[in-house]
Amino acid sequence: MKFPTTSNQLLELHTCTTLEDYVTAIAWSSDGQIVASDAAGGVTLWDGETLVPLQTNSGTSVDCLAFSHDGQFLATGGQDGRVRIWRWCDRQLIATLENAPAWVDKLAWNPRSNQLAFSLGRYVQVWDANTEEIVVTLNFENSSVLGIDWHPDGQYLAIAGYQGAKVWDATDWDDDPYIIDIPSASLAIAWSPDGKYIASGNMDRTITVLEWGNPNPWVMRGFPGKIRHLAWSSIKTQRDAPLLASASVEGIVVWEKLEDENLGWDSRLLQRHTDIVQAIAFQPGSLLLASAAVDGWLCLWQKAKRIAQLIDDATDGLSCLAWHPQGQKLAAGSQAGELLLWSKASRGTGFGRGK
Repeated sequence: MKFPTTSNQLLELHTCTTLEDYVTAIAWSSDGQIVASDAAGGVTLWDGETLVPLQTNSGTSVDCLAFSHDGQFLATGGQDGRVRIWRWCDRQLIATLENAPAWVDKLAWNPRSNQLAFSLGRYVQVWDANTEEIVVTLNFENSSVLGIDWHPDGQYLAIAGYQGAKVWDATDWDDDPYIIDIPSASLAIAWSPDGKYIASGNMDRTITVLEWGNPNPWVMRGFPGKIRHLAWSSIKTQRDAPLLASASVEGIVVWEKLEDENLGWDSRLLQRHTDIVQAIAFQPGSLLLASAAVDGWLCLWQKAKRIAQLIDDATDGLSCLAWHPQGQKLAAGSQAGELLLWSKASRGTGFGRGK
């Protein structure tokens, strides 16, 4: 089923190119270029016009990639167990960490230092780009690692998996982790940008939100399926808390904290997608929410409440998306290998902070 696009265009297609396989991940460099990985093992730099291969296809997928907080380094991980790190200023591969037969499908840079955390089965290792050494190996124990996220100040590292999440203090790795108990598995973990809350999306169709320092979490229920994707807004609402968006099957639920602590969080359902939502992200400095799904639609939700624009420029289902750090451009990848770039529409309205 296809819906008509809205007349108020916030984004318009800038350009589109095609990689050799399913696009698995996208990240923006500090100089405004896009790096994408694909299921054939390629890592490609794209400036919106020219494709430059950083890594040629190997036949094993690259599943995750990220830039360090200062833009100095790019890291990738994938099915072959290798974590590769490039120095971005000259695009030089400076380190390859061999971890076969482990499959590296989760990695994240510390937002305050050049330390990279990445998954290895039931373990997470932290590698320091300055010393080019492994700082610590953390044993999650309960299962394979399903999610990794650093606290915004870089002090804590949260790791998700079976029976919940564990949070380690990076100033004392030897100390026992703080445990967030969940009766099933935590599939996604995300700190709020202000570091006040940590949310977990779970296999048992619940979301757990913990105010850091408070032992009593809120638990949200009633979803149609497991929660695989979470996204916090970078700005707060009138209740002095950011919005939390969550994706389950083809639906998106947005949570807003209520003034009464006993009532917790109010929810609203965003319905328009007709197939599984693969990615959600708030525009930086805004409440504009983007969602991408297997139905091929890119949806923009004004104030994370109502549909503002539906975009069907992809020829196949979408697999991932990423906003430019300044929020004026949006990139997405598709299952057919398409890499699409949209920019602010020349006649768009309402495209800005708080919208």
